[in-house]
Amino acid sequence: MKTINLAEKLALFDSHWDPKVVADYNDNDIMVVKFQGEFPFHLHEDTDDFFLVLEGEMLMDIKGEASHPVSAGELFVVPKGITHRPRAAQECKVLLIEPKGEPNSGDPTTAAAKNRI
Repeated sequence: MKTINLAEKLALFDSHWDPKVVADYNDNDIMVVKFQGEFPFHLHEDTDDFFLVLEGEMLMDIKGEASHPVSAGELFVVPKGITHRPRAAQECKVLLIEPKGEPNSGDPTTAAAKNRI
């Protein structure tokens, strides 16, 4: 048990769309990531997708719907099976919660590695 400073963890890397595991919670990875630009449309068949914006603003695009703006201090949950993509015009810092082993792209062949920092 220890305190984890998210700002310190986010300062350790500059890459975008590259989630870093900072803690474990039950069978989930707690991760921080920086977004800038667009992530490809994708879906997760078996799990919801959790996003908490720590700094900046992102847009969550849902196929067939208007974009949803998500600002610092707000969270957005995409239900399983829904095609979506996060995007950010300017760098945005986000906390993610995903089941261990869940690929961030929904597809293991295109997923970023989940490295621990």
